[in-house]
Amino acid sequence: MARQFGGGGGGNGGSGRERREKAEKFQTFNRPKVKVAKTSADGTIFIDYKDTESLKKMISGNGKILSRKRTGASAMEQRMLAKAIKRARYLSLLPYVTAAG
Repeated sequence: MARQFGGGGGGNGGSGRERREKAEKFQTFNRPKVKVAKTSADGTIFIDYKDTESLKKMISGNGKILSRKRTGASAMEQRMLAKAIKRARYLSLLPYVTAAG
């Protein structure tokens, strides 16, 4: 990509400077949202802290809790999810951080 900086004034009036096209800022993640919240027989929603396999899907590679945008959870479900993950970490069912290397 050769750039030319011609003499003269400002503006875009024939100065010869190339214009870059705007690239997308963020990657798109089109994977399906995983449902962790379960409904009991009486209709209450709960997230089980002992279900570590589904909770691992809601944690990033570094061990951070994923955002609502990534998990697809509602605000109430996200609060319950965070509490379940923290409880599972405290009981050493889930790691706080992943192993380095």
